[in-house]
Amino acid sequence: MSINATLFVQAIVFAILVWFTMKFVWPPIANALDERAEKIAHGLKAAEHAHIELTNAHKHVEVELAKNRSEAASRLADAERRAAGLIEEAKYKATEEANKIIAAAHAEAEQAMLKSKELLRDHVAVLAVKGAEQILRKEVNPSVHADLLNRLKAEL
Repeated sequence: MSINATLFVQAIVFAILVWFTMKFVWPPIANALDERAEKIAHGLKAAEHAHIELTNAHKHVEVELAKNRSEAASRLADAERRAAGLIEEAKYKATEEANKIIAAAHAEAEQAMLKSKELLRDHVAVLAVKGAEQILRKEVNPSVHADLLNRLKAEL
């Protein structure tokens, strides 16, 4: 066979192969490529949408964290103010209680001092009567001289 006939037959076979490929092979491959491109585009859109949602979620979380931080700070400040108020109230009550105890102690000491003065007056009066008795060498009757003894106690 001649080279021209072989070349011509090969050209016809090649044309049939091209026609067969374009008619039966190429459309499913093109459809598969189109579907794959569509899936990739859809996946990229979904990824972009998810990225936007993630960014929004991060912003929302930051806003909530800032709000919670400020709320916690305000609660802490309120607790500190309450604690300071309770401390001041406790100090005031303790001061009042201490003043009451001191006043009671002063009153008790004053009464004890008055009682001691009375006892001292009684003892001095008794000593004075004994001294006068010895000076006069006779007995002084306390019931008879009660007025005199009371004046003596008052002077002491």
